[in-house]
Amino acid sequence: MTRLSILIPAFNEERTLATLLNRVLAADTGGVEKELIVVDDASSDNTAAVLTAMKRLQPQLKVLTSKRNLGKGNAIRRALAEATGDWVLVQDADLEYDPADYLGLLAPALRGEATVVYGSRFLYRTKGARSGHRLFYWGNRFLTWCANWLYGATLSDMYTCYKLVPADLMRQMNLTSDGFEIEAEVTAKLLRRRIPIREVPISYAARTRSEGKKVNFLDGLVALWTLLRFRWDRC
Repeated sequence: MTRLSILIPAFNEERTLATLLNRVLAADTGGVEKELIVVDDASSDNTAAVLTAMKRLQPQLKVLTSKRNLGKGNAIRRALAEATGDWVLVQDADLEYDPADYLGLLAPALRGEATVVYGSRFLYRTKGARSGHRLFYWGNRFLTWCANWLYGATLSDMYTCYKLVPADLMRQMNLTSDGFEIEAEVTAKLLRRRIPIREVPISYAARTRSEGKKVNFLDGLVALWTLLRFRWDRC
């Protein structure tokens, strides 16, 4: 049976993690089997306790833990090493992205129309929800413009979390990023390989800094440097 490995990095997400995991478990994937791999990135809140309780209810849940906080990219790379699915998809542990969109991401791949599918928060603007603070919105748009200009692409949302990629291809890219810049690295390496990226619209409910949003202006600068570095670096 075809399998989707859902990689879930989690750092201090006690408020949202249980709800998110239940939504992932309930999500329709069109008959594709789901594998859930959560990496607790040395959380200092009750994230570990939430995962322990969830694993009692869902023994198939794979839980990895880090002794110190190493970043989203590192957590994704750890989860990827454990994945057994045909495709991989990263799911943030907050509630900004909706697992109800999984089927829309999978559909083009299941029909053989696309190898890689991105969920765009900006495409058509038909699925609505909160876009978030203007700084984050325009920062995302600027990074996407940079990716398009550097790599000759036409993406609408380079920095999206929802990137459906064949597991073997994800591993072949030899990802090295530890932080949020992993989003830029994945996109850069796909575009360097001239792999077409199909975009589908997704819903998005941005959270605020007070609600736990962690990405900041410095992360945007690191992402820009990552796009520049991999444009000419061997990858």
